[in-house]
Amino acid sequence: MLVNLHISNIALIDELDIDFSEGLNILTGETGAGKSIIIGSIGIGLGGRFDKSLLRDETKDGMVELLFNVDEIMVEKLRKLEIEAGDGEVLISRRLAGNRTINRINNMTVTASVLKEAAGLLINLHAQHEQRTLLKPEMHMELLDSSDEKLASIKEEVRKLYNEHKDVVEKLESMQADEAERAKKLDFISYEINEIEQANLKQGEDDDLEIQFKKGSNAREIAEVTQEVYSITGYDDGRSAGNQLSRAVRDIQSLPKLDEDSAQLSEMLSEIDSLLSDFNKQLKDYMSESEFSEEELTEIEARLNLINSLKVKYGRTIDDIKNTLKELKEEQEELLSYDETIFKLSGKESELNDKMLSVAAKLTKARHSAADKLCKAISKSMMELNFNRVDFSMHFEELEKCTSGGKDKAVFYISTNIGEDPGPLNEIASGGELSRVLLSIKSAISEKGGTPTLIFDEIDSGISGVTAQKVGKMMKKLSGSHQIIAITHLPQIAAEADTAFVIEKTVDTGRTYTNIRSLTMDERVTEIARLLGGENITDSVISAAREMVGIE
Repeated sequence: MLVNLHISNIALIDELDIDFSEGLNILTGETGAGKSIIIGSIGIGLGGRFDKSLLRDETKDGMVELLFNVDEIMVEKLRKLEIEAGDGEVLISRRLAGNRTINRINNMTVTASVLKEAAGLLINLHAQHEQRTLLKPEMHMELLDSSDEKLASIKEEVRKLYNEHKDVVEKLESMQADEAERAKKLDFISYEINEIEQANLKQGEDDDLEIQFKKGSNAREIAEVTQEVYSITGYDDGRSAGNQLSRAVRDIQSLPKLDEDSAQLSEMLSEIDSLLSDFNKQLKDYMSESEFSEEELTEIEARLNLINSLKVKYGRTIDDIKNTLKELKEEQEELLSYDETIFKLSGKESELNDKMLSVAAKLTKARHSAADKLCKAISKSMMELNFNRVDFSMHFEELEKCTSGGKDKAVFYISTNIGEDPGPLNEIASGGELSRVLLSIKSAISEKGGTPTLIFDEIDSGISGVTAQKVGKMMKKLSGSHQIIAITHLPQIAAEADTAFVIEKTVDTGRTYTNIRSLTMDERVTEIARLLGGENITDSVISAAREMVGIE
């Protein structure tokens, strides 16, 4: 469930913390008090639009944080998204810093898509506009599919087969282009294969050539440095270190005859002479290896240019180029064995099409079964919401071609009046009926599991009286298995709250602020009385409010 909502520097909010409880959380307040800001902030936390226009002070960061408590089942679901919540807590955080939005879950930075997917597991937000989605027939199938987890796996199988089939069809169409185009393509592929093969690339040669080219380009400077060092340390010049050291060795060899303790000094100097001699030999070899002619350097440069030009065309590395060569040869083989390839592809297309249609038929059957159960559950919920008569069903049509979602087109049909035939929901239901139908659908789907927290922004649109009371009872019932957070203007719904909040707009030092606070029982009575009687709160209105919340 959603434990805490923290909002900072958004619209009329400076800093706000809201602690929610289990069960039914009801938010009320005057029109314009800022209820939409609270719901909008939750929407931001769930991955909605977040830009500078929403900030109270553009010089400061904006922040929304949602803290959830989750059970072991949800921990496992989140783990599949590589989100760890081993301690049973999930903190979703979105910060707008400058023009950059930073998304974090449990202090781990995540992409917006991962945040939305995780948030979708934890919370379902019904905004004021959502009932309009019921006016879109294409959404009815989505609602049906979301009502039954078994449909998801079958639907995914259809999607995979559809994409495989589509790829094969596109390849067939490409292969079946006119003969001249195919010959042109074959010529071009053959040219590319020949270009790569003629290069006779060897693994790692580009790195070796780069080293040689750098060395050759610096050959003159290298020669100057090594020649200078060799003249200083060698044996060719009487003043060089080698000659001087050799003379010192000869001189010191007579010392042990005069003093036996000096033998070690003679040995050390001999070792130094030997080391310097070895150094000069290696330096001489290095000087020979570092000699480059202009022709050698030109050849190295030409080879590097060839390799780099192939990298531009066929891949960033020699391995990539070789993999491209392999793919080109496979494509060349397909074009050369055109008839055989077409035959194989046609067989594969037919096989995939049969599999896809078979699984699509399985999906259709499963959808019909799920639709019967869902519509019965929705009808039952609707009867509890003061519909005198309910005929709610789903009508299916078979599409001409299979899509990634199967071969079905499905639309909800409804009739709520005796003597009227059922018709498409988007053509029959009124605004008040749509809000109740949506609540019935949410209730029916939620009974099968789904997100643990449901948020309703003015689900009471277009209803009043007994119907409002029925809606309140339905939400109370639904809160037994889900945490419900709802904004309402109706006292009949507000009276059912387990925890009540009031959203208020205040003015302090010339600035307007939106705040929210939880209500005591006496304050709840006063708030419900306000919803009942407006500004004219009489004793009788207070009495009615007390009765509604169950205070004698």
